[in-house]
Amino acid sequence: MNVTMNVECTPEEARRLMGLPDLQPLHDAYLDQLKRAMADGVTPEVLERMFRAWMPVGEVGMNAWRQVMDQMTGTAPRA
Repeated sequence: MNVTMNVECTPEEARRLMGLPDLQPLHDAYLDQLKRAMADGVTPEVLERMFRAWMPVGEVGMNAWRQVMDQMTGTAPRA
């Protein structure tokens, strides 16, 4: 036997119905931090700290990211 049920609700209502946590305050905190960094002037060091906190990619990935940022900002060592 198959039973089909359609439920119409907003994403907020669905989240509550399924018992999922409200991550809006966390999302707002990340956006505030990103806006503050952009207002203060984004430097390679700021981007590195943000990516380290948000996406732990390991040392190899961070070194590759640092090289890309150095090349984009013109701070790469000249050969």
